[in-house]
Amino acid sequence: MVSVSNRSLAKNHIESHAKTGSFLRQVILGGQDGVVNVLGIVLGLAGAVIINPKIGPSAVIVGGLAATFAESISMAAVAFTSGKAQRDFYFRELEREKQEMRDYPEIEREEIKVIYMKKGFRGSQLEAIVDKICNDDKLWLETMMTEELGLSESKDIKPLNEGILVGLSAFAGSLIPLVSFFFTSVQSAVIPSLLLSSIALFGAGAYKGKTTLGVWWKAGLEMLIIGMSAAFIGYAVGEWAGGVF
Repeated sequence: MVSVSNRSLAKNHIESHAKTGSFLRQVILGGQDGVVNVLGIVLGLAGAVIINPKIGPSAVIVGGLAATFAESISMAAVAFTSGKAQRDFYFRELEREKQEMRDYPEIEREEIKVIYMKKGFRGSQLEAIVDKICNDDKLWLETMMTEELGLSESKDIKPLNEGILVGLSAFAGSLIPLVSFFFTSVQSAVIPSLLLSSIALFGAGAYKGKTTLGVWWKAGLEMLIIGMSAAFIGYAVGEWAGGVF
């Protein structure tokens, strides 16, 4: 038999993993998006300035800062609205299941039986499990939400907190490709911008790989390739636009 203290430790261990995973997802989401998008814009502007000096080097900083703030606010808004939608959907389905348990208890009980039959339980063992679940309204409801609908409890979803975290991560990530342009010429700043962004992208991917089931260096390389591909497309477009306009 599992002791109360052991159950408490297990519960805290699971909650710690869940919160860490959520935090990591939000930071990587905002940071990666900020680095990739602003790097593409900054390199595009740098390419335009190098080809057409009449544009002026300040265009890189001005455009990069504009993209930084726009990106951060946009990502924060998306995280807030998506978090709110996820939470609202969960509680809407929760109320629907409560209503069905009140109005159609036999049907809901049969659904529990089918769920555990698919897991391989039969006979008296199956009946004992169904009785145990359906005699506890809270356990019954939780089982219907997780096993039937595949929805986990969303009480820890805080849309405002998620929006702020993703927005700040996007802001921090957006500054990485831009910072070198504050201290040197456009031509000289391109390589440091690429290096800093590459390190940030690879590091974020590697960290994600280490904290999930992925291979850390593969995850880092994947994120690096995706980010650099977007950046070089932006640079190529900037060079083309600088020559045309």
